[in-house]
Amino acid sequence: MSAIVGIYHRNGETITVEHSQGMMTALGKFPADDIQTWQKGNLFLGCHAQWMTPESIGETLPFYDYMRQLAITADAIIDNRNELFEKLQVEYEDREHMTDSQLILLAYYKWGEETPKHLVGDFAFMIWDEKERRLFGARDYSGTRTLYFFRNQEKYAFSTVMKPLLSLPYVSNELSKQWLAEFLANPLMFDSLEPASTVYRQIEQIPPSHSVTVTDSSIYFSRYSTLPEGKQLKLKSDAEYTEAFQDVFQRAVNDRLRTHHQVGAHLSGGLDSSSVSSFAAKTLRKKNQPLHTFSYVPVDDFIDWTPKSRIANERPQVESIVQYVGNISPNYLSFPERNSYLEIDDWIEKMEMPYKYFENTFWLKGVYEEARKKSVGILLTGQRGNWSISWGPVMDYYALLLKKMKWLRLNQEMLQYCFNIGSGRKKVLTAVTRKAFPLLFQQQISKEDDFPIFIHPDLASDTMVFEKLRDHGIDPRGRIDSNSYKIRMRQYQQLYYWNTVGTYEAKLGLHYGIVSRDPTNDLRVVQFCLSLPEEQYVQNGFGRSLVRRATEGYLPDDIRLNFKTKGVQGADGVHRMKVNWDEYIAELEKLPKDPNLQELVDMDVIKNCLTVLKAEPKPNLVFEFETKVLMRCLILSRFMKSFT
Repeated sequence: MSAIVGIYHRNGETITVEHSQGMMTALGKFPADDIQTWQKGNLFLGCHAQWMTPESIGETLPFYDYMRQLAITADAIIDNRNELFEKLQVEYEDREHMTDSQLILLAYYKWGEETPKHLVGDFAFMIWDEKERRLFGARDYSGTRTLYFFRNQEKYAFSTVMKPLLSLPYVSNELSKQWLAEFLANPLMFDSLEPASTVYRQIEQIPPSHSVTVTDSSIYFSRYSTLPEGKQLKLKSDAEYTEAFQDVFQRAVNDRLRTHHQVGAHLSGGLDSSSVSSFAAKTLRKKNQPLHTFSYVPVDDFIDWTPKSRIANERPQVESIVQYVGNISPNYLSFPERNSYLEIDDWIEKMEMPYKYFENTFWLKGVYEEARKKSVGILLTGQRGNWSISWGPVMDYYALLLKKMKWLRLNQEMLQYCFNIGSGRKKVLTAVTRKAFPLLFQQQISKEDDFPIFIHPDLASDTMVFEKLRDHGIDPRGRIDSNSYKIRMRQYQQLYYWNTVGTYEAKLGLHYGIVSRDPTNDLRVVQFCLSLPEEQYVQNGFGRSLVRRATEGYLPDDIRLNFKTKGVQGADGVHRMKVNWDEYIAELEKLPKDPNLQELVDMDVIKNCLTVLKAEPKPNLVFEFETKVLMRCLILSRFMKSFT
C-alpha cells in the first residue's frame, strides 16, 4: 500500500515546486520502497509507495497511460482481480504482472464514475481524466484506507494523511468546533457523526462508500455502495449454507494472502480471529509458509479481577488453537514496560487527532512493531467479524420467533439452549419475553449506569450536538438500544462507525510498512452474510451457529463450541499504570485549569470523576466511565498542546 498526495488548481494556475515538494516531504517519516511524482501544469500527483503484492514490485506510481490519457495515483489492493480480468477482457499473458493501479485505470476507462461499484478490496485512489478535464477518486466501501482533502473555489488537494495538506500555505490548521463537540458529547467509540469531517475545519475526508469528482466548475460526491443489498439467499439445507460460506470466506482469506512478504495475524481466543487464522494457515501450508500470529497477554503479575464469564488472559485458548490448526508460529506479547498513559503522545502524532480507544493502544502498536521484526507485510484481523461471520444473538432471535408466533421452533430452540447452559426454561422464557416486548417491562435505570455528560454546556448549545446525537438514535448518556438487529443494520448503514478502525489501521500500517487486512470485512463475505435467513445464525441452542458449523475441522471444539466465556483485552490497563499512577493523577488534576479545555469541557464533571480515581488504582477502574472521561480529556488536552 502507499501514501498518496495531489494538487489540482481548478483555476488553471501552475503548481509551484515548493507546494508539491512540501507535501512529499511531509510523507518522509514513512518507510517507502519508491517515491515518485508526476506533474502537468495545474495538476500534481505523488506517491510514497510501499510494495506489498508481487505485482507492485517496481510499480510506477503515479502512472500515466498515454494511449488513454489517464493518470492515477493509488493506495490500493484489489481482491477481485480475476473477476475484473474477465470483465475487462485482459489478455492472459498480461494478468500475472498487471498492477492493481493499472487494473483500476482499465476499469475506469470502461465504467467511468461507476468504477468503484466493480471493485472489491481496500483502496483509495485518484484518477486524472485528461480528455474530460476531471479528477475522479474513491474510497472503499468501509473506509479501510484514509483519503483527506482540502477544497475551495480555486484549489483541490488530497492526501492519505493530514500533515501534507497542512504543509500548504492556504490550508488553515483551525480546529473544527463541531467535530470537537461531537468527540466530547458522543459516548460511543467513534469520533464524529459526519463521516466527511475531521478535527480540522478546512480538512475533510472522502467518506467510506463514496467517490468524488472534481472539475474546474464543480466538486460533487456520490455514494456508490449501500448495504444490505440483494435478495435473501435460499438454499436447500444447512449443509449447503455452510459449504457456501466456507467457499466465500476461504476466497476472501486467500485473496488477502497475496504478498511477497511474510503473513501475520492477530489471534485471540475468540471465533473471529481464530477463524481467519485457521483458514489462512491451511492455505499457507500448501505454500510451505508459516502464519505468524500475535496474541496479547496480560503481564505476569496481573491477577484477573474480571467475572467468570470473561477471560483476561487468553493464552490457554490461543495455545489450543495453535496446536490444533498447525502451521502457526505464535508470538505471545505482554509488553510489560508499556501502558496506555505512556502511549498518548505517540498515538496523537500517529493519528494526527485525539482518539478514544486508549485501552488497547500499547499492545496494538506493539503488535505492529513485532510483526515488522518478522518481516510481515500483511497482518490479518477479524476486527469486524461480530457483524458478519460470527453474527447470531440468541435472545434477540428467540424474541423474533416469539413475536412471529413460531411456537414450535421457539420451544425446540429454547429446550436445547436451556440444556446447553444448564438453566431452567422459565428463566429463559422470561428473558426472551422481556426482549420481545420491552415496553411491557420498563426497568428503572440507575443514574450510576449513565455515561457522564462532560461537554461544556455552552459548546453543546452552540453546536446543537445533543439534538444531532438524538437524531441519529444515540443517547448522550450511553444507553444503547437492546435490539441487536437494529444495531447491526446501523453498523452497515451509518458510515461514521467505519472511520475509526480504518483510520488507526491505515495510519499505523504506514508507519510500520504493514497492511492490516480483514477477511471478515470482505465485501463479498458481508453481502453473503447479510443475505442469509436468520435461522442460519441461531440453531440447536447455539448463537453464532454459522461460523461454529463452518469451522468444524478447522478449530478445536473448546474454541468452536465455547459460549460460556468471552475474552476481554486490556483488563490489566490500570495495573500496568501503577508505576505511573501518581504522575497520571497529577496531570489529571491540572485539567480543570487547562485553558485549552475550559471552553470545551464541564470542569465540575471532571472534578467529580477525579474523586473516583484519586483514592487508589483499583484494577476494575480501567473500564469505568470516569476513566474514559478523564482519559479522553487528557488526550484532547495533549493534542491541543501539541497543536499550539
